[in-house]
Amino acid sequence: MAGHITLDGVSQEFWVRPDAAETPDRRLRQFVALSGLDLEIEDGEIMTIVGPSGCGKSTVLDLIAGLACPTAGSVRLDGQEITGPGLDRGVVFQQYTLLPWRTALGNIEFALEAAGIARTERRRRARRYLDLVGLTDFAGRYPHELSGGMKQRVAIARSLSYEPEVLLMDEPYGALDAQTRERLQEELVEVWRRTGTTIVFITHDIEEAVYLGHRVAVMSARPGRIREVIDIELDRSEGADVRSTAEFAAYRHHIWSLLRELASPVKVVENVA
Repeated sequence: MAGHITLDGVSQEFWVRPDAAETPDRRLRQFVALSGLDLEIEDGEIMTIVGPSGCGKSTVLDLIAGLACPTAGSVRLDGQEITGPGLDRGVVFQQYTLLPWRTALGNIEFALEAAGIARTERRRRARRYLDLVGLTDFAGRYPHELSGGMKQRVAIARSLSYEPEVLLMDEPYGALDAQTRERLQEELVEVWRRTGTTIVFITHDIEEAVYLGHRVAVMSARPGRIREVIDIELDRSEGADVRSTAEFAAYRHHIWSLLRELASPVKVVENVA
């Protein structure tokens, strides 16, 4: 399985209409989300991305997912230009996006139906990935019968079920309580150990970024660029209490300092259309 991602000189611009409360001039204005962003994500690593609010983190994920095309620059997966969505990339959003009329198992099978997988293989693979996220006993439950954490596990299993090269995660644990969030972080690391999938994880939580990331990319305020990529070297052996170590605290403080330095008022480039 491959999964090497390259963003080379990526810029992304949008045309937006200003809020009437801000200005009576309602003409479209150019909104620069990203400018000259460069980033390499290695095969089989977990790359976490943090940055000030509104810096374009989710825009980066949309570009890798193929949900948008850059205004300038290129986004490539294993050397091939990304021009749209594909089964080589799975996406997990903050909202669970499960079908309420399907069971946990049925939601995973739905993704495999769309991929054209035969019925017997669909069922076998859906059960395998439900087991991978620890929900074997909940296969027949409907979304309204599952906790928030369980719903997100089903969403992760669904994205993994068609065995993508890359798993893209956009603040998937943001709405969960602290205990559930930590447990799912630990489970994601275990899923990565068992699958080796390249994971790109967007978060605003510094501790989450340090705990999950083999490397942490810190973005500047808008227009977003990569300010620094930090190698995270921690004892990740089973049972290790990573969060309590001095090394963990040092990484956290370094990233916190960077974000504090980068914080600046939001600006819009006002090229008027």
